[in-house]
Amino acid sequence: MWLVYCALIIIVLISLFPFAWLVVTSFKTRFLAFAIPPKWFFEPTFENYQGVYYLSSFPKYYLNSVVIALSSTALSILIGTPAGYSLARFKVRGASLAQSLILLTRMMPGIGIIIPFYMIWKSAGLLDTHLALIITYLTFNLSFVIWMTKGFIEEIPKDIEESAVVDGCTSFQVFYKISLPLVASGLAAIAIFCLILCWNEFMFALLLTGYTARTVPVGMTEFITHEAIRWGEMAAAGVSTAFPVIIFALIVQRQLVRGLTFGAVKG
Repeated sequence: MWLVYCALIIIVLISLFPFAWLVVTSFKTRFLAFAIPPKWFFEPTFENYQGVYYLSSFPKYYLNSVVIALSSTALSILIGTPAGYSLARFKVRGASLAQSLILLTRMMPGIGIIIPFYMIWKSAGLLDTHLALIITYLTFNLSFVIWMTKGFIEEIPKDIEESAVVDGCTSFQVFYKISLPLVASGLAAIAIFCLILCWNEFMFALLLTGYTARTVPVGMTEFITHEAIRWGEMAAAGVSTAFPVIIFALIVQRQLVRGLTFGAVKG
Protein backbone atom coordinates (compact mmCIF):
# COMPACT_ATOMS: atom_id res chain seq x y z
CA MET A 1 0.00 0.00 0.00
CA TRP A 2 2.85 2.41 0.77
CA LEU A 3 4.04 2.00 -2.81
CA VAL A 4 0.71 3.34 -4.00
CA TYR A 5 0.96 6.37 -1.72
CA CYS A 6 4.52 7.05 -2.85
CA ALA A 7 3.46 6.84 -6.47
CA LEU A 8 0.56 9.23 -5.83
CA ILE A 9 2.86 11.69 -4.07
CA ILE A 10 5.30 11.61 -6.97
CA ILE A 11 2.49 12.18 -9.48
CA VAL A 12 1.16 15.14 -7.45
CA LEU A 13 4.62 16.69 -7.19
CA ILE A 14 5.21 16.32 -10.92
CA SER A 15 1.81 17.88 -11.65
CA LEU A 16 2.38 20.83 -9.31
CA PHE A 17 5.97 21.49 -10.36
CA PRO A 18 5.15 23.74 -13.37
CA PHE A 19 2.87 25.92 -11.25
CA ALA A 20 5.46 26.06 -8.45
CA TRP A 21 8.06 27.14 -10.99
CA LEU A 22 5.65 29.82 -12.24
CA VAL A 23 5.10 31.17 -8.73
CA VAL A 24 8.82 31.20 -7.91
CA THR A 25 9.70 32.93 -11.20
CA SER A 26 7.13 35.64 -10.53
CA PHE A 27 9.18 36.73 -7.50
CA LYS A 28 12.55 36.67 -9.25
CA THR A 29 14.43 39.51 -10.88
CA ARG A 30 15.11 39.30 -14.60
CA PHE A 31 18.67 38.19 -13.86
CA LEU A 32 17.64 35.42 -11.44
CA ALA A 33 14.96 34.14 -13.83
CA PHE A 34 17.72 33.05 -16.24
CA ALA A 35 20.18 31.82 -13.62
CA ILE A 36 21.76 28.40 -14.30
CA PRO A 37 21.45 26.34 -12.21
CA PRO A 38 18.06 27.70 -11.08
CA LYS A 39 18.00 29.37 -7.66
CA TRP A 40 15.23 28.31 -5.29
CA PHE A 41 16.37 30.39 -2.32
CA PHE A 42 16.64 34.13 -2.96
CA GLU A 43 15.32 37.46 -1.78
CA PRO A 44 11.88 37.82 -3.39
CA THR A 45 10.90 40.96 -5.24
CA PHE A 46 7.50 42.36 -6.16
CA GLU A 47 8.70 44.38 -9.13
CA ASN A 48 7.13 41.93 -11.57
CA TYR A 49 3.70 42.38 -9.98
CA GLN A 50 4.22 46.14 -9.96
CA GLY A 51 5.01 46.00 -13.65
CA VAL A 52 1.86 43.98 -14.30
CA TYR A 53 -0.59 46.05 -12.25
CA TYR A 54 0.83 49.57 -12.39
CA LEU A 55 2.83 49.79 -15.61
CA SER A 56 0.54 47.95 -18.01
CA SER A 57 -3.12 47.58 -18.98
CA PHE A 58 -3.39 44.18 -17.32
CA PRO A 59 -5.93 45.30 -14.65
CA LYS A 60 -8.28 46.38 -17.44
CA TYR A 61 -7.92 43.01 -19.16
CA TYR A 62 -8.43 41.29 -15.82
CA LEU A 63 -11.72 43.08 -15.29
CA ASN A 64 -12.80 42.22 -18.84
CA SER A 65 -12.14 38.53 -18.20
CA VAL A 66 -14.09 38.59 -14.94
CA VAL A 67 -17.12 40.27 -16.55
CA ILE A 68 -17.11 38.08 -19.66
CA ALA A 69 -16.46 34.76 -17.91
CA LEU A 70 -19.01 35.29 -15.12
CA SER A 71 -21.67 36.65 -17.48
CA SER A 72 -21.30 33.84 -20.00
CA THR A 73 -21.25 31.17 -17.29
CA ALA A 74 -24.32 32.61 -15.54
CA LEU A 75 -26.26 32.84 -18.81
CA SER A 76 -25.24 29.31 -19.75
CA ILE A 77 -26.55 27.93 -16.45
CA LEU A 78 -29.69 30.09 -16.57
CA ILE A 79 -30.63 29.01 -20.10
CA GLY A 80 -29.15 25.53 -20.28
CA THR A 81 -30.56 24.14 -17.04
CA PRO A 82 -34.25 24.47 -18.00
CA ALA A 83 -33.43 23.19 -21.49
CA GLY A 84 -31.70 20.10 -20.10
CA TYR A 85 -34.58 19.48 -17.73
CA SER A 86 -37.07 19.73 -20.58
CA LEU A 87 -35.16 17.22 -22.71
CA ALA A 88 -34.93 14.83 -19.76
CA ARG A 89 -38.54 14.98 -18.60
CA PHE A 90 -40.74 15.99 -21.54
CA LYS A 91 -41.12 13.79 -24.59
CA VAL A 92 -41.73 15.95 -27.64
CA ARG A 93 -41.44 15.32 -31.36
CA GLY A 94 -37.98 15.98 -32.72
CA ALA A 95 -36.27 15.85 -29.34
CA SER A 96 -33.62 13.40 -30.54
CA LEU A 97 -32.78 15.60 -33.52
CA ALA A 98 -32.60 18.67 -31.28
CA GLN A 99 -30.21 16.89 -28.93
CA SER A 100 -27.96 15.90 -31.85
CA LEU A 101 -27.91 19.43 -33.22
CA ILE A 102 -27.10 20.82 -29.79
CA LEU A 103 -24.21 18.37 -29.43
CA LEU A 104 -22.99 19.29 -32.91
CA THR A 105 -22.26 22.85 -31.79
CA ARG A 106 -19.84 21.44 -29.21
CA MET A 107 -18.13 19.15 -31.70
CA MET A 108 -17.44 21.93 -34.20
CA PRO A 109 -13.79 23.08 -34.01
CA GLY A 110 -13.46 26.74 -33.12
CA ILE A 111 -11.08 27.50 -35.98
CA GLY A 112 -13.76 26.32 -38.42
CA ILE A 113 -16.39 28.84 -37.32
CA ILE A 114 -14.30 31.83 -36.30
CA ILE A 115 -14.82 33.54 -39.67
CA PRO A 116 -18.65 33.39 -39.51
CA PHE A 117 -18.54 34.74 -35.97
CA TYR A 118 -16.22 37.53 -37.06
CA MET A 119 -18.48 38.52 -39.98
CA ILE A 120 -21.60 38.42 -37.79
CA TRP A 121 -20.14 40.67 -35.10
CA LYS A 122 -18.59 42.99 -37.67
CA SER A 123 -21.94 43.41 -39.45
CA ALA A 124 -23.64 44.03 -36.11
CA GLY A 125 -20.99 46.54 -35.04
CA LEU A 126 -20.12 44.47 -31.98
CA LEU A 127 -16.47 43.68 -32.62
CA ASP A 128 -14.27 44.40 -29.62
CA THR A 129 -17.21 44.38 -27.20
CA HIS A 130 -17.97 42.33 -24.11
CA LEU A 131 -21.31 41.25 -25.57
CA ALA A 132 -19.69 39.62 -28.59
CA LEU A 133 -17.47 37.39 -26.48
CA ILE A 134 -20.21 36.63 -23.95
CA ILE A 135 -22.58 35.37 -26.67
CA THR A 136 -19.79 33.53 -28.47
CA TYR A 137 -18.78 31.65 -25.34
CA LEU A 138 -22.46 31.08 -24.56
CA THR A 139 -22.95 29.16 -27.81
CA PHE A 140 -20.22 26.70 -26.83
CA ASN A 141 -21.14 26.40 -23.16
CA LEU A 142 -24.85 25.83 -23.76
CA SER A 143 -24.45 22.40 -25.34
CA PHE A 144 -22.25 21.26 -22.45
CA VAL A 145 -24.68 22.59 -19.83
CA ILE A 146 -27.74 21.09 -21.54
CA TRP A 147 -26.28 17.63 -21.95
CA MET A 148 -24.78 17.47 -18.47
CA THR A 149 -27.98 18.77 -16.85
CA LYS A 150 -30.02 16.28 -18.82
CA GLY A 151 -27.87 13.45 -17.46
CA PHE A 152 -28.16 14.71 -13.88
CA ILE A 153 -31.94 15.10 -14.11
CA GLU A 154 -32.36 11.59 -15.49
CA GLU A 155 -30.61 10.24 -12.37
CA ILE A 156 -33.41 11.65 -10.18
CA PRO A 157 -36.24 9.14 -9.64
CA LYS A 158 -39.45 10.32 -11.27
CA ASP A 159 -41.39 9.20 -8.19
CA ILE A 160 -40.08 12.22 -6.28
CA GLU A 161 -41.42 14.65 -8.87
CA GLU A 162 -44.70 12.76 -9.24
CA SER A 163 -45.22 12.99 -5.47
CA ALA A 164 -44.75 16.75 -5.67
CA VAL A 165 -47.34 16.95 -8.46
CA VAL A 166 -49.79 14.99 -6.32
CA ASP A 167 -49.20 17.52 -3.53
CA GLY A 168 -50.27 20.30 -5.88
CA CYS A 169 -47.01 21.58 -7.38
CA THR A 170 -46.97 22.87 -10.94
CA SER A 171 -44.35 21.74 -13.45
CA PHE A 172 -42.32 24.87 -12.83
CA GLN A 173 -42.50 24.44 -9.05
CA VAL A 174 -41.36 20.84 -9.40
CA PHE A 175 -38.38 22.08 -11.40
CA TYR A 176 -37.09 24.82 -9.13
CA LYS A 177 -38.27 23.45 -5.73
CA ILE A 178 -37.57 19.74 -6.18
CA SER A 179 -35.26 18.92 -9.07
CA LEU A 180 -33.01 21.97 -9.03
CA PRO A 181 -31.87 21.58 -5.38
CA LEU A 182 -31.15 17.90 -6.00
CA VAL A 183 -28.77 18.66 -8.89
CA ALA A 184 -27.20 21.76 -7.31
CA SER A 185 -23.88 19.98 -6.79
CA GLY A 186 -23.85 18.91 -10.42
CA LEU A 187 -24.56 22.47 -11.54
CA ALA A 188 -21.62 23.68 -9.44
CA ALA A 189 -19.32 21.32 -11.32
CA ILE A 190 -20.78 22.46 -14.65
CA ALA A 191 -20.29 26.11 -13.69
CA ILE A 192 -16.63 25.54 -12.86
CA PHE A 193 -15.92 23.90 -16.20
CA CYS A 194 -17.74 26.67 -18.08
CA LEU A 195 -15.89 29.33 -16.12
CA ILE A 196 -12.51 27.75 -16.85
CA LEU A 197 -13.32 27.49 -20.55
CA CYS A 198 -14.28 31.16 -20.75
CA TRP A 199 -11.40 32.33 -18.57
CA ASN A 200 -8.68 30.51 -20.52
CA GLU A 201 -10.03 30.85 -24.06
CA PHE A 202 -7.55 32.55 -26.39
CA MET A 203 -8.42 32.28 -30.08
CA PHE A 204 -11.84 33.96 -30.11
CA ALA A 205 -10.65 36.61 -27.67
CA LEU A 206 -7.68 37.33 -29.93
CA LEU A 207 -9.64 37.66 -33.17
CA LEU A 208 -12.86 39.25 -31.91
CA THR A 209 -11.35 41.93 -29.68
CA GLY A 210 -8.98 44.83 -30.11
CA TYR A 211 -8.24 46.79 -26.96
CA THR A 212 -11.57 47.58 -25.30
CA ALA A 213 -12.70 44.01 -24.57
CA ARG A 214 -9.31 42.28 -24.56
CA THR A 215 -9.07 39.48 -22.01
CA VAL A 216 -6.23 38.23 -19.83
CA PRO A 217 -4.92 35.42 -22.11
CA VAL A 218 -4.57 37.88 -24.99
CA GLY A 219 -3.29 40.66 -22.74
CA MET A 220 -0.42 38.48 -21.55
CA THR A 221 1.06 38.55 -25.06
CA GLU A 222 1.95 42.21 -24.46
CA PHE A 223 4.86 40.99 -22.35
CA ILE A 224 6.36 39.44 -25.50
CA THR A 225 8.12 42.42 -27.06
CA HIS A 226 10.48 42.87 -30.00
CA GLU A 227 13.32 43.29 -27.52
CA ALA A 228 12.77 40.29 -25.24
CA ILE A 229 10.20 38.14 -23.47
CA ARG A 230 9.55 39.61 -20.04
CA TRP A 231 9.36 36.30 -18.21
CA GLY A 232 9.00 37.81 -14.76
CA GLU A 233 5.93 39.84 -15.71
CA MET A 234 4.45 36.91 -17.64
CA ALA A 235 4.89 34.67 -14.60
CA ALA A 236 3.24 37.26 -12.33
CA ALA A 237 0.37 37.61 -14.80
CA GLY A 238 0.06 33.82 -14.97
CA VAL A 239 -0.19 33.51 -11.19
CA SER A 240 -2.78 36.28 -11.12
CA THR A 241 -4.74 34.54 -13.87
CA ALA A 242 -4.83 31.18 -12.10
CA PHE A 243 -5.68 32.65 -8.69
CA PRO A 244 -9.44 33.42 -9.22
CA VAL A 245 -10.20 29.98 -10.65
CA ILE A 246 -8.38 28.28 -7.77
CA ILE A 247 -10.28 30.36 -5.21
CA PHE A 248 -13.61 29.65 -6.90
CA ALA A 249 -12.85 25.92 -7.02
CA LEU A 250 -11.96 25.91 -3.30
CA ILE A 251 -15.19 27.71 -2.42
CA VAL A 252 -17.36 25.16 -4.22
CA GLN A 253 -15.04 22.20 -3.57
CA ARG A 254 -17.64 20.16 -1.73
CA GLN A 255 -20.25 20.70 -4.42
CA LEU A 256 -17.65 19.97 -7.11
CA VAL A 257 -16.75 16.57 -5.68
CA ARG A 258 -20.40 15.65 -5.27
CA GLY A 259 -21.14 16.88 -8.79
CA LEU A 260 -18.36 14.85 -10.39
CA THR A 261 -19.61 11.69 -8.66
CA PHE A 262 -23.32 12.43 -9.15
CA GLY A 263 -25.14 9.28 -10.17
CA ALA A 264 -22.02 7.11 -9.88
CA VAL A 265 -23.63 4.84 -7.27
CA LYS A 266 -27.05 3.36 -7.80
CA GLY A 267 -29.26 0.95 -5.92
